[in-house]
Amino acid sequence: MPRKHSAGHENHERWLVSYADFITLLFAFFVVMFASTQSDKQKAKQVSESVREALEHGELSAAIANVIAHARHDNGKPAGPAPAAAGLAAEPPPPPVPAARPAPPADLARSLATLEKALALELAAGKLGMKLERRGLVISFRESAFFASGDDAVSPPSVPAIAKIAAEVRRLPNPLRIEGHTDSVPIHNSRFRSNWELSAARAIAMMELLHERFEIPSARMSVGGYAENAPTDTNETSEGRAHNRRVDLVVLSAEAELNEPNAAPPR
Repeated sequence: MPRKHSAGHENHERWLVSYADFITLLFAFFVVMFASTQSDKQKAKQVSESVREALEHGELSAAIANVIAHARHDNGKPAGPAPAAAGLAAEPPPPPVPAARPAPPADLARSLATLEKALALELAAGKLGMKLERRGLVISFRESAFFASGDDAVSPPSVPAIAKIAAEVRRLPNPLRIEGHTDSVPIHNSRFRSNWELSAARAIAMMELLHERFEIPSARMSVGGYAENAPTDTNETSEGRAHNRRVDLVVLSAEAELNEPNAAPPR
C-alpha cells in the first residue's frame, strides 16, 4: 500500500528575514549619520570602513559596538593626530598658525596728511619740513622760524604752529624722539662751547615746551643732540646749511619702537 505523504508545514515567519535585513541597514544608516557629526574626519572614516567591512563579513554588531565605544572614550579628550589606517599613509599634521603680528599703534600716513593740510602755509614758506620714513613721521622745525641764531629758546611766533602739531601728536600713542641738529660751522660763545651743546639744548627746549604747555607726557619723549653729524642737505651752500639747522620731532613707527628701551614703570 503506497505511503501517503503528509503536506509540508508552511513557514509563516519568512518575513523576519526581510525585517532583519531592513533593521540592519537602518542601524548602519544611523551609525553613518553618527560618524558624520564627528569633527574628527579620520574617526568618521574609520566608522564608515567598519560598517562596510561588517556588512561584507557579517560582523556588523561587533564592529559598530567597538567603534562607538572608542568614540565615547575619546569624546572628552583633546583632539590629536589620528592613527594611520592599515596600509594608508598618515595625513601630515596641519601647519601651525603663525601668531598674529601686533597692529601698528597709529596710522602715521594719515597723520602726515592731516598735518600737511593744517600747516600748508608753514610748509610752503619753508618753515617746516615733513616726511614719512621707515623709522616714523619726521617733522623738521627749521631754525630760521623756531630759534634765534645761536640760541636754544623757542621763538614765540612759532608756538601756534607747534600747537597744531602737538594736537595731532597728543592723540597718538607712539613714542616721540626729539633730535637737535646744526650745520657744520663751529659755534663757541658764552653759553655753548660746541654744536653738540647747542643741538642738545634745542632738543630739550622743544621737549619741555611740548610737556609743560601742551601736556604731552615726558615718559613718551626722548631727546638727542647730533650736532652737524646727520645733515639732510649740503653744508657747502647757505641754503643747505639753513636746512641742516633744525630740530626734528620723530613720531616713531611700530618697527622703530621695538628698538627703544622700555619705559620706566610708574611709581
